[in-house]
Amino acid sequence: MPFHPDTLPDLKGKVFIVTGGNSGIGYFTVAHLAEHGAHVYMGVRSQEKGTTAIANIKKMHPSANINIDLLQMDLMDLTSVVAAAKHFLALETALHGLVNNAGIMATPLEMTKDGHEAQWQTNYLAHWVLTEHLLPLMLRTAKQLPAGSVRIVNLSSSGHLGAPKGGINFSDPSLKNSGGGPWQRYGQSKLANILHSKTLHKTYGPGSPNARNGEGEIWVSSVHPGLVETNLDASVKKSGWATSSVFSVVRMSGLMYPADKGSWTSLFCAASPDMKAEQSGTYQEIHRRFGEPTCQSGPAKDEKLAERLEEWTGELMRKEGRVQ
Repeated sequence: MPFHPDTLPDLKGKVFIVTGGNSGIGYFTVAHLAEHGAHVYMGVRSQEKGTTAIANIKKMHPSANINIDLLQMDLMDLTSVVAAAKHFLALETALHGLVNNAGIMATPLEMTKDGHEAQWQTNYLAHWVLTEHLLPLMLRTAKQLPAGSVRIVNLSSSGHLGAPKGGINFSDPSLKNSGGGPWQRYGQSKLANILHSKTLHKTYGPGSPNARNGEGEIWVSSVHPGLVETNLDASVKKSGWATSSVFSVVRMSGLMYPADKGSWTSLFCAASPDMKAEQSGTYQEIHRRFGEPTCQSGPAKDEKLAERLEEWTGELMRKEGRVQ
């Protein structure tokens, strides 16, 4: 499916949230949406970095009426995520697009203040909580608009192929006691992003009871951005010489996309009028480069695993008081 951000429609009057919007893929996702008139909330941990990113976007598009606000949140702190969602809900009466973009990759084992493994929380749990708080507003927005006007994009990765056997280790999600390394922890979190997307699609997507009953239809995608030059590379260097060397070879071979091009799949799924209803719920990668894995693993296609993950996450987050 050929796509370029220049083909995005006029997005004036539409509101988007992009987490991790101050750098990498998220930065260009924010920039292209704002260039086309959208009001974008840039989810950031550092207000200073976010302010600098917005200034740079305005310099990039001096003739555009750029409308970007910061939405401060720390995905390593679920209280911060809930507070950010509530802050947004107090400001806006509509939300047309949520791009759960922020993430960390192959970092050394670390537990957050909430007691969860850092990659598991940053890449999956925090975005699950954010989405859960924003869903009622997205459904209200969708009820008033044509199908496909409201969308959720979860950034996944071909790295999900490296998840543990069976997909999700519910008894030990940190993989601390089961010998899992940084790449297995990353793969598990990215698999969870795909399964979350499938659950959201089944519940709110085209053909869902929610959509058929006129209660709001939301199109949902999980995306593989491709091998992209981003600041995630910094954590890769800490994960081991061999992995870092592989990335260096790929980079020198010219096979890595710049972060701008890495944002295109997210943009297509978040705002392109060329996306079709039947693409909701799918795992997307628009570039289709030779040799790059774009397939889904067996666990990624497992509907029962997706249901179990949703039940497990909901129960845990309600127990912790993150959602009602």
